[in-house]
Formats: sequence, C-alpha cells, structure tokens
Amino acid sequence: MNCSSIQPISSSSRACGPARSIWSDYEPACGRGDRSGLGNGLTIASRLLSRGDSVVAFDVSAKALVECEAEQWADHRDAVLTMSGDVSDEADVYHLIDQALKRRGKGDVLVNNAGITGSQFASDVHTTPVSEFDKVMAVNVRGVFLGCHAVLPHMLERRTGVIVNVASAAGFVAFPKRAAYTTSKGAVMQLTRSMAVDDAHAGIRCNALCPGMIETPMTKWLLDQPDLRTQVLARIPQNEIGTEDDVAAAAEFLLSEGARYMNGSALVMDGRYLAI
Repeated sequence: MNCSSIQPISSSSRACGPARSIWSDYEPACGRGDRSGLGNGLTIASRLLSRGDSVVAFDVSAKALVECEAEQWADHRDAVLTMSGDVSDEADVYHLIDQALKRRGKGDVLVNNAGITGSQFASDVHTTPVSEFDKVMAVNVRGVFLGCHAVLPHMLERRTGVIVNVASAAGFVAFPKRAAYTTSKGAVMQLTRSMAVDDAHAGIRCNALCPGMIETPMTKWLLDQPDLRTQVLARIPQNEIGTEDDVAAAAEFLLSEGARYMNGSALVMDGRYLAI
C-alpha cells in the first residue's frame, strides 16, 4: 500500500524485556488499495501480537487494515488499534501519535518500515522525473523523520526508547536503475546514526535493519519470473531469498534487551549478498 503505518505496541514481559509501547509502520503497495504491500510490516506486527503485545497500526489503506483485523489479527482484536493515514503527512503522523498516546498511554518503541521503490520511471538520475524522486523520498525519508520527530519527545521525557528504521542493503551499495530508492535508504541509515549520536545519553537506542532480497508482495513481480529469480539467486552466496519472517525475527531482536548495546548500528540480513 502506498501508505504508512505507525503503531504503538504494548509488550508484556517476555525474554525481550519489560512491558513497553511500540510504534511501527507498514510498507506501501504502490497505491493499489489492497493488502499486497503490507509485507514486512504486517509480519512484524503479527509476530509481536503472537507474543502478547498490543499494536496500534497505521496505514494509508483503511480497507487493508480492516481486512487484517478480520483475518490475520482475528484472535487479537482487543490488542489491535488501527488508524489510516500517510506517513509522509505531518498532520496524519501527529494525529496518530496523539491518539495512540491517549489510548495506550506511552510509546517506548518505534519501528519505521514504510517504504516504496518508486514506479518504473524512478530509474537512473537523468531519466527519473522529479515528481518520482520526491515521492520516494517523501515516504522513505520524510516518513521516517516524521515518525521519529513525533515520538522522540515522549521517549526523551521518559528517558527510554528503542527505534528501528527499516533501511536496505541498498543503503550500502547502489541498486542499478534505482537512484531514488538507493538514495533514500542511504539517508535512512545516516538519520539513524544521527539519532543514536544525539539521543543515546537519554537511554534511547536507534538502529537500522537492512534486508537484502526478501519475498514480499513488492518483489513478487520480479521473483515470480523464473529467469529473473535465477539471476537474483546467482548474486546471493546463501542461494536463497529471505522471507518476511526473517525480517520480523531481526526486528524483534533489535527491539529486545539482547540488543541493548547496539546503537547507531546497521543489522544486515542479506544471505551475504554484500560480500560479493
């Protein structure tokens, strides 16, 4: 979905640590208005719900959220609060955070996961329309900034908080014909480091999660083509495509006490793609 979602999640005490509240977001589905883009965000939220956490989900598609509540989250209805809006819209983000705090009370964790690659026109620099570049940066960078901008004052006041920004292997190497996307993910990594430097003194951790090729609705068009799938696998030493569950497990780790000494770090999960 061409959207965003920010979700406070109240965690009950588990191996990951004491009860807390989390914000997170989904990945857009290019404006199709269905659930095809929920991908990693849906799986992260579902994984946390299965641990007994409570989730506030924010997405551009109200219809998709209703369907998730009725299907994937049917057993967790009392633990899920959903709101629709756009991560790149300042008013939407601040309204979400205000409502989330009123209903859930606090926000200890933020996961920024919304992201788009852009259309087929978002290619190399000289052929990418400025409007396409702006669209990618609005969701992938402005969306992350706004989520953090809205949540950090509450974290700083309480002197505790964990932020996970979903970046990409594209933050380390340039993906061919994806100038806007690659630029945006590099920006997310630097924004992550800036917050770690500025806010670590207040007990706040901020890390980036950097997946390589993952089976999601966003990559389906590519991976469903046998020849292209073979080409992708040839670039991955582990010879397999990552899954949404892999991303969710990595996010859960970064949110846990097991990652307490990680701050400003980039956790790469790419089947060793970057080694080549």
